[in-house]
Amino acid sequence: MDEHTFVSSLLQAWNRQLAFTDLLNAAATLERAGQRQQVAILYQTWLGRNQTPYNHFACFNLGVTLFGLQDVTAACEAYWQAIRLQPNFLQPHFNLGLAHEHLGQLEAAEAEWRWIEQHAQAEVAEQRDLLLLALNNLGRLLESGKRYAEALSYLDHSLALNPNQPDVLHHWVFLREKQCIWPVYREIAGVSPEVMRASTSALAMLSLSDDPQAQLDAARNYVRQKVRPDVPALSKGHAYGHRKIRIGYCSSDLCLHPVAMLTAELFESHDRENFEIYAFCWTREDGSALRQRIVAAMDHFIRIDTLDDESAARKIREYEIDVLIDLHGQTLGARTNMLAYRPAPIQITYLGLPATTGLPSIDYVIADRFLIPEQLAPLYSEKPIYMPDVYQVSDRKRSVAPTQPSREACGLPPTGFVFCSLNNNFKYTPEVFSVWLNILQRVPTSVLWLLADNPWAQASLKREARTRGIDESRLVFATRVAPDHYLARYPVADLFLDTFPFNAGTTANDALWMGTPVLTLTGRSFASRMAGALLTAAGLPELITYNLRDYEEKAVALANSPEECARLKAALQEVREHGTLFDTTRFTRNLEAEISKLVAALPGPAQAS
Repeated sequence: MDEHTFVSSLLQAWNRQLAFTDLLNAAATLERAGQRQQVAILYQTWLGRNQTPYNHFACFNLGVTLFGLQDVTAACEAYWQAIRLQPNFLQPHFNLGLAHEHLGQLEAAEAEWRWIEQHAQAEVAEQRDLLLLALNNLGRLLESGKRYAEALSYLDHSLALNPNQPDVLHHWVFLREKQCIWPVYREIAGVSPEVMRASTSALAMLSLSDDPQAQLDAARNYVRQKVRPDVPALSKGHAYGHRKIRIGYCSSDLCLHPVAMLTAELFESHDRENFEIYAFCWTREDGSALRQRIVAAMDHFIRIDTLDDESAARKIREYEIDVLIDLHGQTLGARTNMLAYRPAPIQITYLGLPATTGLPSIDYVIADRFLIPEQLAPLYSEKPIYMPDVYQVSDRKRSVAPTQPSREACGLPPTGFVFCSLNNNFKYTPEVFSVWLNILQRVPTSVLWLLADNPWAQASLKREARTRGIDESRLVFATRVAPDHYLARYPVADLFLDTFPFNAGTTANDALWMGTPVLTLTGRSFASRMAGALLTAAGLPELITYNLRDYEEKAVALANSPEECARLKAALQEVREHGTLFDTTRFTRNLEAEISKLVAALPGPAQAS
């Protein structure tokens, strides 16, 4: 719309000569032209000068426009005005929830969506659609607040109204895993087992299947649904010819997060004579010492949280990054569409998702030959970069509280063997938990020390123990504490029992660093081979089992052999001081050697035409 036409519409609105339908048409024309500020001015003028039965609609549209202009507070006022004019108007309540969430007012957002749940009529098609949106947003909001039981109830309601919602099923499955509600898959009217499985996220699938093909299928389902296939490649696959190879790490987890806890010393250890290290970050500022340490470890630290995916990719391209290492995969916070623009000629996935990403934009995955055996490599969308020792880097500078807590302080009995598994509860499965209960039955004075992840999982696990005749007091739950105090707990435990098919990753590294033996069960998938890879590098293959029966027998045998446990702890002390598992400098040099080979293989710099 040209300026003359806009001024004409504005004068008509002022003079009460612009009908509501003409107002909508004029606003739509301005919107198509990208003149959103003029849209807001037009609505504000019209509302200030006209009193009609449609003013509540105009207020709502003004709110949408202001929200798009990032004036969220003003948008809230416009939505409230729409509600004052028409108290039963559902749409502004929903949008108010979005605005409150944007402002960090989560309780207010929850209240608005609950209002819709209570007032929307499911039998009215338009209201039903809004009801589903409100239920799904409540599920998402409450899940992020770790109110898992309430979140699941809202998603149950949503799926009862419309079972054909793959994104909702995705969260529904993971919420059941997090609460140890078994079996995780249960019948839902209108949802076939095939659809439920196809709706399972790549991350949730790690605890449900040891089949690398299932992991690949889950990853590709995500790619088909969420990743844009039609974006232009910003990098043309050529070398830039810099004197120093430019490595870029991208993540939203460069804070107090397991990935950062492993990688901090890697960033510090890079050879600055030959490499230049960049971070492209959209991480929350948590104020932690670890975050400050990572920021200081980078040659260039660039925040991209305010940029959309294309703009962020173009920003990365501007720095002429040779190798971009994504630390997410398909985990929370991932920016897979940013990677789809291929801002670097070589793109690698590392640590974030312990599975194939399925992303066409990712060329390589950092691995070792235990983690991804060559015969299983065809089931990965990425080509493995085989590290000579171990795939996982370690932080030798991690802080440990100076005083080890007593058994009493940990809530443990004064005597008896202590099995532990301080993994996230969504990694627990009924099959492995059943074996853990068998172990407790066979080692009568033992206890099982678990992570107090959430009260619903805790209740589920206690209930399972009672049904097997195990006193629930033999399940001891450790509350979350600061990382240094968490590490100081490990020497109190006698043996770490690993989960399957989703092994411990950072947690296994922590246990081994602190001298606690880890008994693992290894399968075929990446996630089920992580702890085995660490134990192989540590020279302790005797702690790797390949079926549940051997796993159980080995746990019982170790509980009855204090001499063997002492030998293993002494061996881990030697590994900590002299072994390859925790040799971060060696790992970094090996990684740099592999990266150098990849960059050297790129075609030379493109010539100007």
